[in-house]
Amino acid sequence: MKIYTKTGDKGQTALIGGRRVSKADLRIDTYGTVDELNAWIGLLRDQPGAIQQKDLLIEIQDRLFTIGTELATDPEKEIKRALPAIVPEDVTRLEQTIDAIDTELPPLRAFVLPGGHDSVSYCHLARTVCRRAERLVTALSSQSTVDELVLQYLNRLSDYLFVLGRKMVQDLHIEEIVWKPRI
Repeated sequence: MKIYTKTGDKGQTALIGGRRVSKADLRIDTYGTVDELNAWIGLLRDQPGAIQQKDLLIEIQDRLFTIGTELATDPEKEIKRALPAIVPEDVTRLEQTIDAIDTELPPLRAFVLPGGHDSVSYCHLARTVCRRAERLVTALSSQSTVDELVLQYLNRLSDYLFVLGRKMVQDLHIEEIVWKPRI
């Protein structure tokens, strides 16, 4: 099987179900952003500050492929084979992890500036791409049916990435710099 098919050379791609759409379609932009997020999570997973979270980050990458499958499926077609799906326990797992990490962190009293170490910066980049994916899924859901668990998962994932960034700052013994607005 060749990696290239030439079927997209004119700016069209196929959804799961066979319908061809423009590569500029909101659905394509949405699952492309989820794919971008998956790549950032992969980079984050390889960072020294994320070693303790490696198994969960791999699980998250799996769930992002699941979300990509959901978003790449034509909602107007009946799909005859079983496709993976996000389940409520996926959201709960993120919430439990956020709560566990949060107990180890000092209370948050101000906005924090991203950065301080490459690992932390990658975490914040993943968080911002996750927020963009969440906005795109929200926009798509106003046009088409999208499983509400996809939106919930992305929302919790961005929260997880935020507390993970704070935990990495702590574990790497970096100063957490709070934003002090100029008045």
